[in-house]
Amino acid sequence: MTTINSDTIDSLLQKAYWVVDILPKQVPSGSKGQYFKVEQFFLSHLQMESLYQKFAIIIIKLNCYDDISVCPADNEWIKNPNPSAIIQWLKDCPIEKKDIFVILESSETMITINSEDTHMTIYNPDDDILQLIRRLAAAEGLFTWKPSAE
Repeated sequence: MTTINSDTIDSLLQKAYWVVDILPKQVPSGSKGQYFKVEQFFLSHLQMESLYQKFAIIIIKLNCYDDISVCPADNEWIKNPNPSAIIQWLKDCPIEKKDIFVILESSETMITINSEDTHMTIYNPDDDILQLIRRLAAAEGLFTWKPSAE
């Protein structure tokens, strides 16, 4: 992969994306139910810590299959960081209200984790990476789906 810079990030943000989420599909706008109350429950500290731990495990396991570069909370990019560092960055993410970027280098796939979301976003995954992420997410009790254009 070429050097990671803001142009690389901007380009990947324009690509097709999928999400790894607590829910098995997108909740339609105007849906009955308590989506916002449920979301707030999962955004509570204890639930968020558990969820972000699952995100960290997925990223650590992905690093078994590809080189990754991680940008924790607006710092420099770190190639193949120590798994314990990934765990700590994801633990701190919702507390510090900072986002994390991960690049899978050989596939030019980017993962973003927003500090105030209950999902992580996967940009530009090829079929092999998407299948792998689906399996890893399922092992953590999470779901992978493509958002509608809604």
